[in-house]
This record gives sequence, C-alpha cells and structure tokens, in this order.
Amino acid sequence: MVKVECPSCFYEFELGGGTIVGELVPCPDCGVDLEITKIEVDKAIVEIAEMTEEDWGE
Repeated sequence: MVKVECPSCFYEFELGGGTIVGELVPCPDCGVDLEITKIEVDKAIVEIAEMTEEDWGE
C-alpha cells in the first residue's frame, strides 16, 4: 500500500490500489481535495488541488 500525508492537516492515510498520478483524492480527515503529483515505492506526494470556478459556458 502507498501512504500519503495531507499537507493541510498532516493526517496520514493509505491510497487504494490503482491510484495514478494526476488523480484527485479527498483527505478522509479534513476533506480537502488532494492531487497526486508523484508516486514512489511506498509513499505518494500530493498537493492541495487548485479549485477552479465553473464558467457555465460563458
């Protein structure tokens, strides 16, 4: 299993199998969306996902 630490609340949790770089995962503790930027042998590097506003076709 690959471990990850939330940069917002520092909660450490494990990712499920098949997780890929670029995928968004929510932190199970604080709920912030995290983007996986790199996966190493036993840990993943994540960043807080940038929030974009919907333009609704404008």
